[in-house]
Amino acid sequence: PIDLVDLIESKKVTHLLLAIPSANRRRRNEILRNMGQYQVAVRTLPSVADLAEGRVTISDLRDLDIDDLLGREAVVPNHILLAKNISKKVVLVTGAGGSIGGELCRQIVKLQPKKLLLVEISEFALYGIHEELENMGEVFEGSDLAQIVPLLASVQDEVRMREIMDTWKPDSIYHAAAYKHVPLVEHNLAEGVKNNVIGTLTMAKVAIEKDISDFVLISTDKAVRPTNVMGASKRLAELCLQALCALQLKKTSTSNTTKFSMVRFGNVLDSSGSVIPRFRKQIRDGGPITLTHPEITRYFMTIPEAAQLVIHAGAMAQGGEVFILDMGEPVRIADLIRRMIELSGVSVRDEHNPDGDIEIVVTGLRPGEKLFEELTLGEDPQETLHPKIKRVNDPFIPWSQLEKDLNALRVSLSQNNVTSILTMLQKLVIDYKIRKEIVDWVFTEQVVRSGNCNNEFD
Repeated sequence: PIDLVDLIESKKVTHLLLAIPSANRRRRNEILRNMGQYQVAVRTLPSVADLAEGRVTISDLRDLDIDDLLGREAVVPNHILLAKNISKKVVLVTGAGGSIGGELCRQIVKLQPKKLLLVEISEFALYGIHEELENMGEVFEGSDLAQIVPLLASVQDEVRMREIMDTWKPDSIYHAAAYKHVPLVEHNLAEGVKNNVIGTLTMAKVAIEKDISDFVLISTDKAVRPTNVMGASKRLAELCLQALCALQLKKTSTSNTTKFSMVRFGNVLDSSGSVIPRFRKQIRDGGPITLTHPEITRYFMTIPEAAQLVIHAGAMAQGGEVFILDMGEPVRIADLIRRMIELSGVSVRDEHNPDGDIEIVVTGLRPGEKLFEELTLGEDPQETLHPKIKRVNDPFIPWSQLEKDLNALRVSLSQNNVTSILTMLQKLVIDYKIRKEIVDWVFTEQVVRSGNCNNEFD
């Protein structure tokens, strides 16, 4: 490595191939940090795991993995916890065609369940994940592969969910189905609340009715002190499960109850909602790269790591816990963009380097977007059996009180009464405040529709 400087200059090197697929992330990150000062594009060979599982060939080169820039070391799996709720059991995954849902399915298949039920509302996404999982049989030839069942369905459809659970009798449910794009949910808030809250509630009530053993909700750091409807809806989904869990324990002292748990984490790299693919495209197009705020920070982890830790957390659940994943240190997005630009063989154009290649343009925070994300509501998290997973005991609303408000919320949703929906979210979710932009938007929409309206939020 010490000869690289001279080689880059004497040979006019423009591309550097990092051909050490077995190197750990710490070592790769050290090399990349040293290369950041030179204007060379860095590409890598596939990992040993990718090669071993047949997903790529040795001739494949790829753009730099963004997780290499973060320097996170992969978590060591606990195989006993991984297999506990999956091996030889019937497992159901909702949102199976999404980023997290799909990765959960890939990891679950390797743990040899009896059956894997893929619940997905998008025909295209369901086809894609079903075909991929079926093709995994060629890689794991000779192993006892599960029966994989593709099921087109909406989690809001109680009749369909009851039919699926009656027919296939799942032991464990991983509920990943959600609308998660913050600006889109802000503009379609009734549909967001229906899917994220009513869909979760529907799944949970049918799971209790059918004596499903384990139910894991995939949540988000945006549920903590939410500044947007997506985060508030996910926190309300958590509240539903916490209340239902307490209600079950109050009704019966036996262990024959559905163990509900929730797993919160931040952004996952290269998911459908991640900004990283957009940054890559903007670099390929020559810029500019759009950044919402120069000080914005986010937690990041890889999709496989997040899915693996979700399975670990669900296996430790006793009922009603909120688990949070160790996301490492928050990353300043502006710094991440600069490293991506530099390691793509180009330079940042700014006041210090007016002749640079790619400009970073600050566009302003999007509706409901936070500068900093959090994972807890303030209580000190407790250690668990897994070093990367902690448990918190967040406050919740008793079911006897929550049920009445949820019934009122259902009525508001059926009438698409946005004012009432937002008011109910603010009532039920601690620290959620309706933003002025939403108030102005709702008021304008109501005036347009009715021609005369008082601002109910006053």
